[in-house]
Amino acid sequence: MQHGKYRFIVGFLVVPLALYAVFVIWPFIQSIYYSFTDWTGLSPDFKMVGFSNYTRMLKDDIFWKSLQHSVLLVLLLPLVTLGLALFFAFMLNVGGRRRKNAAVSGVRGSSFYKIAYFFPQVLSIVIVALLFQFAFNPTSGMLNSTLKGIGLDSIQPDWLGDPNLALICVMTVLVWSTVGFFVVLFSAGMASIPKDFYEAALLDGASRFTTFFKITLPLLWDTVQSGWVYMGILALGVEAFTAVQVMTVGPGGPDYSTTVLPLYVYQTAFRDGQAGYATTIGVGLLIVTLAFAAIVMRLGRRDRLEF
Repeated sequence: MQHGKYRFIVGFLVVPLALYAVFVIWPFIQSIYYSFTDWTGLSPDFKMVGFSNYTRMLKDDIFWKSLQHSVLLVLLLPLVTLGLALFFAFMLNVGGRRRKNAAVSGVRGSSFYKIAYFFPQVLSIVIVALLFQFAFNPTSGMLNSTLKGIGLDSIQPDWLGDPNLALICVMTVLVWSTVGFFVVLFSAGMASIPKDFYEAALLDGASRFTTFFKITLPLLWDTVQSGWVYMGILALGVEAFTAVQVMTVGPGGPDYSTTVLPLYVYQTAFRDGQAGYATTIGVGLLIVTLAFAAIVMRLGRRDRLEF
């Protein structure tokens, strides 16, 4: 059985590792190289400028604003999204009333609720952003029309035009569009936890609140940790970029109040024709993403529980 084992393993790994190196590692290396140039993104001619792009980035007020917004998203989005997903999944699996045939069960209609929660995942984030852009319209949108219909004519916020509200609106859309995925993910994890654990805890007088923090959350911790990293990457990547690009004025406005790092990279490269400087910002985004993943994995490290 040991004969030719390593040749067999290498034979299976060489192709995926080669593809990973070509399409992931090599673009990273190219980006770091171009960050030291003044490349426009269109011209084949460019020259090395040393660390001038990095010096410019550290003095760029828009970069610091976009970094602040990205950090805010990466801190709040996982917290709110995963918190809601854990609550909904717990209610759908073990939060219902006791029944004759089972001491532990989910709320009635839990199967339907799982489908309803997952429905936003079927829609593209572009479609979701467009729908909410119409809903947030200050003159004909659903929100202000509802406020007007119930007699609150004096409350007509300019949702996406107010610098204090625009980023909150974007965060609301991102939470709405992603929470369903984690509800289904956590529901699958909770379904694998033996019901005997909950029944024994309830017989000992434990409340639902206690069973969640003493049984459910510890046994789901690896899944929650992975979800936290995944949600943070979405907040620093394509989901946040798409929502801001489609929904906001500018985009990224008003007054750069919703500009995030991926959007600033895109605008610098394709709008301003400064691909060299854009890759420098991209390197900064890479460092922020790696730092976030490392911090989450380090702070969330705990002994693995088996059941």
